[in-house]
Amino acid sequence: MKGIYRGVVIVTFTAVIFLTGCGKKEEAPPPAPPEVLVMPAAEADVPVFTDAIATLDGSTNTQIHAQVSGYLIKQAYQDGSVVKAGDLLFEIDPKPFQADLDKAQADLTNKQAQLLRTKQDLERYASLVKSGAVSQQEYQNEVQTNLSAQANVDAAQASVTTAKINLGYAKIASPIEGVAGRAIPGVGDLLSPSVTLTTVSTVDPIQAEFTVPEQFYLDNADRIAKVSAVPMQDRPESIELVLADGTPYPKKGKFYYVNRQIQTATGAITAYALFPNPDRILRPGQYAKVRGITQQINNAVLIPQRCVTQLQGMNQVMVVKPDNTVEVRNVTTGDLAGSFWIITSGLKPGERVVVEGIQKCQEGMLVTPQPYVMPMNEQLPPTNLPAASAPSTNAPAAPSNP
Repeated sequence: MKGIYRGVVIVTFTAVIFLTGCGKKEEAPPPAPPEVLVMPAAEADVPVFTDAIATLDGSTNTQIHAQVSGYLIKQAYQDGSVVKAGDLLFEIDPKPFQADLDKAQADLTNKQAQLLRTKQDLERYASLVKSGAVSQQEYQNEVQTNLSAQANVDAAQASVTTAKINLGYAKIASPIEGVAGRAIPGVGDLLSPSVTLTTVSTVDPIQAEFTVPEQFYLDNADRIAKVSAVPMQDRPESIELVLADGTPYPKKGKFYYVNRQIQTATGAITAYALFPNPDRILRPGQYAKVRGITQQINNAVLIPQRCVTQLQGMNQVMVVKPDNTVEVRNVTTGDLAGSFWIITSGLKPGERVVVEGIQKCQEGMLVTPQPYVMPMNEQLPPTNLPAASAPSTNAPAAPSNP
């Protein structure tokens, strides 16, 4: 009996173990929705800027030439220095021109003496013709001789004037105020009017030359005409300049003018702007970028550039709905406003978009939204909505991490 009892106990214990092992396992808690950083699509009145690559040049560039031929004996300025109008730049050997002036003055003195003699003869013949001592023909000959002598004096006087001018040309002065470039010839070189001696450029203000597409010109032709009708001194300083190293130039410039024709090879037109340059930091030949406001968009919808992704040519954003689920939304982007896209369709102001954590999102996924705090270099213009928003109070609470 004891053996039978033991067998029953063992079988019962085994059955209990078997039945216990076949029981249903406890399910693990679901993972928490991924955390993403969101911000509401902002609404603001934003200016739209247009950028263009520009080349700087002097507002006036004057090539200096000799007006007479001769040997250069002096350079009176330092290369690259600032000169004023009338400052001496070069001097040509004046001795040949002084000799020409002395000769012209001597010839003038001779012609004046001849004129004096013919005047005296004419006065004498005038009295003789009245008394009949000389004929009328002889008197008329003296009149012609006197007139010829007067003409000779006038010609000699002109030669003196020309010689003085040529002597003055031996000193070559700057016609404008500006920066004088490197002197091309050296002392002792033979100069002629065809030789460029140097160039003087007015760099305050300095001119920025840039091109814009023909379509841009047509779209803004009315505004360009209105600005062009305003006197230069009254035009607004609204054009910004960014130097080649990315540094913004501290002074804004004015629109100057557009060229007379479209470049047929490129379909662009050249425009010009003037920038104050009192410290002469800007120099001709520098490359820079000009930036100007071309239009104002009111109530524009703005989101950071990083919110927009592309898939098969479509621009998409991840929108977090009030129930904290994700909707993949196609949007249309317009111009850039700083580091923000202007959204022209597909998104309303205040709708929350994912800024960071886009790679975690899928259509219909539940997420845990947290407000995105923009860095200082990514600030919005003044808006009608807050820059960031906490999760919606109407959305279901996300489960906590196990």
